[in-house]
Amino acid sequence: MRLLWVVAAFLGGMAMAAQSRINGELAVRVGDGVTAALVSFSVGLALVGTLTLALPAGRAGARRMVAALRDGSLRWWYALTGLFGAVVVAAQGLAVPTLGVALFTVGIVAGQTLSGILVDRMGVGVLGAKRITAQRVLGALVTIAAVAIGAAAGGFDASSTLLVLLPFAAGMLIALQQAFAGQVQHHTRSALTQTTSNFLVGALALGIAVLVRIAGGLELEPLPAEWWLYLGGPLGCAFIAIAAVAVHRIGVLALGLASIAGQVVMALVLDLVAPTAGHPVSVLSYVGAGLAIAGVAVSTVRRRPRAAA
Repeated sequence: MRLLWVVAAFLGGMAMAAQSRINGELAVRVGDGVTAALVSFSVGLALVGTLTLALPAGRAGARRMVAALRDGSLRWWYALTGLFGAVVVAAQGLAVPTLGVALFTVGIVAGQTLSGILVDRMGVGVLGAKRITAQRVLGALVTIAAVAIGAAAGGFDASSTLLVLLPFAAGMLIALQQAFAGQVQHHTRSALTQTTSNFLVGALALGIAVLVRIAGGLELEPLPAEWWLYLGGPLGCAFIAIAAVAVHRIGVLALGLASIAGQVVMALVLDLVAPTAGHPVSVLSYVGAGLAIAGVAVSTVRRRPRAAA
């Protein structure tokens, strides 16, 4: 069962990498990364909001969330995961057009891996505190090495170092987002409710930010006609829903590493199927993808206890 959730987190990571490419392109088309993030969140909110209202399980989860917030069993700040998600999606629109998916993934991975270890150690999630073992640290280091190799294969530009700090900060928030999402899902017993809450808070925050930017003189291009540029929201729904459930089963670090491997592999696939200028696929790209999977295996595979003599 644990392996199944690791695979699910891997698929969620693939969805996130695809979302990065889509939102990055959308940002170029509309002329603003924050506005692209708002469009992505709005589409996602329309999808999960409709399901929440239409399905009895969704409405029941919403009632349980309101009740838990009222009686204090669910702390109010756990309901703000959408703010973390908004930063991550905005970072995609702001940084991916310049860095590309591979180098953007380096920043995300570095922040996500470091934060995953710290969050697990502090017991922020629903599984309680976990020891920082040599096996877990080794798995994290192998995974970071994997995406660093992948970035080198795509062509690292030293002038982009400061911009990489943006996805690094976003990556630090992802582990917290996953831990907080697990808390909300635990109290609501509904991944759909958690996902809807995430998109509602994020869309409101991004809407305010876009209005402030427009008031400051921001000029936007018309929304593009291509339907696939609006798939970032549904892909984000899939990632958040998987994370909210999987974090209960495998913890924040294992969830993060499995999703990281998915991001690396999907970035490689995207560069093969729909290559972008300046991001060639080489032997190092394949080496990086293989190391990412190895890092997940090292960190998540549990040793069997020795039989008593």
